[in-house]
Amino acid sequence: MGRRVIALKPLSKENVTSFYQWLNDPEVIRYSLSLFQKLNTEADIDFWYKGVLRDTKTLSLGIYVDEEFVGYAGISSLSSVNKSGEYYIFIGNKDFWSKGVGTEVTRQIIEIAFVEKELERLMLTVSVPNQGGVKAYKKAGFKEEGRLRNAALRDGEFHDKIIMSILKSEYKLS
Repeated sequence: MGRRVIALKPLSKENVTSFYQWLNDPEVIRYSLSLFQKLNTEADIDFWYKGVLRDTKTLSLGIYVDEEFVGYAGISSLSSVNKSGEYYIFIGNKDFWSKGVGTEVTRQIIEIAFVEKELERLMLTVSVPNQGGVKAYKKAGFKEEGRLRNAALRDGEFHDKIIMSILKSEYKLS
């Protein structure tokens, strides 16, 4: 089996159909946007997705593995004044979890942030129970800055979110 090609490409209108399945799988959305906990009808998902496509303050790119759409990632809260943004990633297709896709996408987004977008700082928040995510972000060079205590309610329990960031000066060109 050859090496997988992991690519970021603009989202298309057709990508929305994948979200119909993904956003109705509790395991897939457990540590994702709180909004995803409420989006379950195709109409709700269509409305949300049209907003994603229109949003000019967020860079949203589809994640493709060997041309198969498996999720999306990007940078929200882009600030040209502060030269900063917030990284996010969502891999909806569980067949691609723990396969290095998130690590490679994170590397590509960091490069976009610091090279193309000329940002100084890229931050993110990650749920404490999402240990795979925490480990992957540290591996990518993100450093812990602090905690948002009891910031998320999932499965009837509150948990903390960790604030992490990486600065341009800490980034090493790959």
